[in-house]
Amino acid sequence: MAELADLHELMPPRAGLFLVLEGPDKSGKSTQAALLVRSLRGRGLDVIHTREPGGTSLAEAVRRILLNPKQNIVPLAELFLYEASRAQHTHETILPALKRGQIVVSERYAMASLAYQGCARGLGLPVVRTLNRVASFGLVPDLTLVLDIPESEFGSRPRGRLDRIEREGSAFRKKVRDAYRSLSRTEPGTVLVNGRMPLEDLRRLILKRVEALLSKTGLHDCAPPPALKGSPSGGGGLRLGGC
Repeated sequence: MAELADLHELMPPRAGLFLVLEGPDKSGKSTQAALLVRSLRGRGLDVIHTREPGGTSLAEAVRRILLNPKQNIVPLAELFLYEASRAQHTHETILPALKRGQIVVSERYAMASLAYQGCARGLGLPVVRTLNRVASFGLVPDLTLVLDIPESEFGSRPRGRLDRIEREGSAFRKKVRDAYRSLSRTEPGTVLVNGRMPLEDLRRLILKRVEALLSKTGLHDCAPPPALKGSPSGGGGLRLGGC
């Protein structure tokens, strides 16, 4: 396998744009990602809507394992499963789309592992950063929007059937939220936004941020005909470093 320093050489040239929505569970990522994709497609831009874990048939199978409440998964195994899903997702869906010049909108990417497994699970940021870089082939989003909501909002959001991660307690969710707020100050290309804003106000704010990036890249000036298809919308343990 290539040395970590040479991972960028495995990536094809990028002509597209990679946008990620992050945040704690029930922060509204799926809703806002769908609204963003609709707005961009409405302007004639070629957009793929995907998610993590998921985005390919293999990664969706891993997702079912990871989120199954009946599964008892230790933190390190959980991290490896997320990274395996990410490697397949990046190689099969994201990188080819970027090479074709498409815009990729993903619900979660590598920052999620930093927040959930690195901080909330206590595995530490160094090991997660290393595995993230390997699994993503060195790919970094052009823009990451972190939807911030306090832990107390979790119970007031539409719930339905909770998955394995969503069933964690309030202490875990608070660690996740604190991690996202901290990471948003240090990770490049990351913007923290108030997830408690009214739906339409939040949609406009996100679109404004994306439009600013589109203006810099020039993608909005050369939009192909609207695309009608895309990829699927898509505690405890070993401590390996400080958070």
